[in-house]
Amino acid sequence: MANIEGFRIKNFKTLKDISLGRLWNQQRSMPLTTMTVVIGKNGVGKSTLFDAFGFLADCLKSGVEEACDSRGRGGFGNILSQGQQGPIEFEVYYKEDGNARPITYELSIAVDPSGRPFVLKERLRQRRKGQKHGWPFSFLVLNSGKGVAWKGDQSGYQIDETKGDFDLSRLMESLRSGTAKEESKETEVVELDDWRKLGIATLGALKQHPRISAFRRFIEGWYLSYFTPDAARSLPLAGPQKHLNIHGDNLGNVVQFMEREHPKRFQNILNRIAEKIPGVEKIDSERTNDGRLLLRFNNRGFKDPFYAQQMSDGTLKVFAYLLLLEDPAPPPFLCIEEPENGLYHKLLESLAKEFREHATGRKGGSQVFITTHQPYFVDALEPEEVWILEKAQEGFSTIRRASDYAIIRNMVEEGLPLGGLWYSDYLDAR
Repeated sequence: MANIEGFRIKNFKTLKDISLGRLWNQQRSMPLTTMTVVIGKNGVGKSTLFDAFGFLADCLKSGVEEACDSRGRGGFGNILSQGQQGPIEFEVYYKEDGNARPITYELSIAVDPSGRPFVLKERLRQRRKGQKHGWPFSFLVLNSGKGVAWKGDQSGYQIDETKGDFDLSRLMESLRSGTAKEESKETEVVELDDWRKLGIATLGALKQHPRISAFRRFIEGWYLSYFTPDAARSLPLAGPQKHLNIHGDNLGNVVQFMEREHPKRFQNILNRIAEKIPGVEKIDSERTNDGRLLLRFNNRGFKDPFYAQQMSDGTLKVFAYLLLLEDPAPPPFLCIEEPENGLYHKLLESLAKEFREHATGRKGGSQVFITTHQPYFVDALEPEEVWILEKAQEGFSTIRRASDYAIIRNMVEEGLPLGGLWYSDYLDAR
């Protein structure tokens, strides 16, 4: 299972410069856990942190200019941290699996003289096999759409960052002229037609770049939940679908698929939802005469079913989350903002355990990233899983791990729930 061990965000809205987990040049830091939860008061930047992942995924899908304008972001000027000149930067440090060599992806986005955003820099780097110390080798380097890429899964270029970046233009020219000595057989010059598209989007489609392809697939597989109960109450056209979409308006289609292809998994969902929502005995779908799909809930004691349009927001959310967690081919990265909204508070600890069980499952689930402001949800968590987001005096966000403080670790070890400590202000700035 691919896993993000750390990431860094610079100049994105209130996230002027924050890092979570381990980075390629911060190896002493503890990597992110398979389940990571960010807590904080209203207005500290939890939604911004959630949107940072969405923005990166949108950049891959549609390019940086469209990503700046989509989902109500309002353009580059609106998402650039106030008072900063840019660029907006992201760094992702991840492993394809537990034994793989970590890969770092770095992205910088700036604006051209006309004010349009473009990809200023992209870099992918990884240590070579057997290399345990020193800086990793770059196997993709692009500046303003031009650069070099190394084929296969071994080669790369060692860059001495203490002396500044290497002369990319000179390397490109030597490759063209055939005078390059540094792994010229494995190196190719790259020049993109569109500087507003990510290089990994283009090169990741080519077989000769397996490392780039793997990272592209990783981001393409991210699931960021924009689920709304009203969307789940819609009437989609009938037809089974494998995966729940980000809005949840194909809930009935996924039920059709699970009923037909994975009946045991679906029965497991029904058993678990019955424990959490007393009275729900059966959930299935019904096709209307015009080819649309109705989602039916059969409750104990009632002869006729209730349809999704009649069910509570909480019931639909719990069902959607359980359906998502039972996906036979789960996404590598699952990001959910405030799953507690609309749910009975005593369900939250149980739901947190469901997410953790999925994230740590032996059969491979998703890495789970959640933002919340509900202490009952946090009660089920361990200090190393929790990050506290706060606002500094200058208005930008800061973040720290709960386990960084010995007093917090000791109090949890003594049996005090972490959510209760947060409610009692023990997790405030110390």
